[in-house]
Amino acid sequence: MANTDINGPIIISSIIFLIAPAFIVAYILVYNRRKKRHIEEKAQMKLIFDAELIKTQMEIQEQTMQTIGADLHDNIGQLLSLTSLTLNSIELDNTDKAQQKIDAAIELNLKSIKEMRLLGRLLHGEQLLKLGLEEAIRSEITWIEKSGRFAVIYDIDGERPDANNADKDLILFRITQEILNNIIKHSQAKEINIKLGYRDTGIRLQIIDNGTGFSIGDLPEAQKGMGLKNIQKRAEIVGGEVFIQSTPGEGTCIDIFIPYP
Repeated sequence: MANTDINGPIIISSIIFLIAPAFIVAYILVYNRRKKRHIEEKAQMKLIFDAELIKTQMEIQEQTMQTIGADLHDNIGQLLSLTSLTLNSIELDNTDKAQQKIDAAIELNLKSIKEMRLLGRLLHGEQLLKLGLEEAIRSEITWIEKSGRFAVIYDIDGERPDANNADKDLILFRITQEILNNIIKHSQAKEINIKLGYRDTGIRLQIIDNGTGFSIGDLPEAQKGMGLKNIQKRAEIVGGEVFIQSTPGEGTCIDIFIPYP
């Protein structure tokens, strides 16, 4: 009886000592597997973010080149043509009229130089972003206002946080370009209201137009993919949110929040 009483705890203890290492080994294996999966998921997220960032940079460059091409053809080309015509029409026999035309040609040439300087700033878009997101948006507004089709109201609220994030600035700037392009192409708006607000936890960007508006549910899937889904996807990649309100005949409001840093 005494032996039986002693053997029972010994057997149970032996079983526990044999099973415990197996549980520990199993726990370590599961932990390492989860840790490995977490590292792989993190690496995959970084790859997706880097790919989106490169895509965003390329789209900004493409947008910049399109703007430059259009401005060279429509604006600077016209100014230089007028300068050439003015100079060719000078009659040296009539001194007064010749001087007037020379002065006009000089003025046209100065306008061309000013436009070229603006184009130079546009070519250095990344440097523009280094001056701040608000300056990059202001530069974009300058080109919109030059068309004479839109009245743009631009308000900045609050102070930019000390923690800077160039990647988020770049993506938010591209989102702004995409929204403004959609307004120009589709909205038939006359007025655009842009509000950039700095908060303790991030940046809020609100863009409102008084255009035709639309019903989100009635949009073709292809149009959603090209516009709204792209905007939402980019915001989500940097942990942001997009809220879209639009009513046919009453315009559209797109509200974006991006957390910083």
